[in-house]
Amino acid sequence: MIKIPQIMRAAAIDRFGGPEVLTLHSLPVPVLDPQEVLIRLHTAGVGGWDADMRGGWWPEGKPRFPFVPGTDGAGTIAAVGSRVRRLNIGDEVYAYSFNNPKGGFYAEYVAVPANCAAPLPEGLDLKRAGAIPTTGLTALQGVDDALQLKAGDTVLIHGASGGVGTLAVQFAKLRGARVLATASGEDGVALVRRLGADAVVEGQTGDIVATVRLFTRYGVDAVLALAGGKQLTRCLDALRKGGRLAYPNGIEPAPRKRNGIEILSYDAVPGVDEFRRLGDAVARARLRVPIAATFKLTEAAKAHERLATGHVLGKLVLRIH
Repeated sequence: MIKIPQIMRAAAIDRFGGPEVLTLHSLPVPVLDPQEVLIRLHTAGVGGWDADMRGGWWPEGKPRFPFVPGTDGAGTIAAVGSRVRRLNIGDEVYAYSFNNPKGGFYAEYVAVPANCAAPLPEGLDLKRAGAIPTTGLTALQGVDDALQLKAGDTVLIHGASGGVGTLAVQFAKLRGARVLATASGEDGVALVRRLGADAVVEGQTGDIVATVRLFTRYGVDAVLALAGGKQLTRCLDALRKGGRLAYPNGIEPAPRKRNGIEILSYDAVPGVDEFRRLGDAVARARLRVPIAATFKLTEAAKAHERLATGHVLGKLVLRIH
């Protein structure tokens, strides 16, 4: 039996604004519904979507303050709802729930639907597992579902040195694709090359189209766009006729339609089967999870300041317990 307090620490906001509005709060530990689990968090992921919501972007409905950001993390199950059978108290799990109704993951405890949590993948500890639920599901569903990559396909992963991209490179290689990647800075290029990309070009200064011509004669079969901007147009130029491009919703500016090219947007979807697929891919790929920096829960504002500076190679995380 795990003793659960009534009050927990959480990094939360009482109004929209810059990183400075993210402060430490004392809040009630969430009360479970029958189909939920309560997780005592070890690690929480920090993503650009968290900063967007802190700054005032909101997906739907009206925000309720204080608002606890955070879409993912990992920890130990402290309690289960009366209808939960698949998970048990004491299990180590990782979880993803976007705009979670009972508060996000920048907290000592989080309550999520049981189908939004799963046992840790083979080979990952709580810290690394806590860094990947959002990015891992986004990367794998982009590779498998949106692009349907198969052995022998050529794919350009644009923005490969970020949290999603570093995982997408490894999942695309797992599927047998040949991977050309764009990365940020020479250190980003070196990182992505170590993760298994067949060729890498610096995303801002490199000539993407020229590199593609050296990589494949007729253009790449597919593009996974994880960054926007002018260079994304060059990625479209690098696609063969009849090729396909996929991007997670939230990439700005979104790629414009172009004749002869299929453009797909998608959102990461959690679920029992989705986490099973992710866990299998993590184990088979022997996934490496680059963590750019670790912050304490009390340093959540500093983590957002670091996020705002850009050039984050891999993922930022909060250490909760």
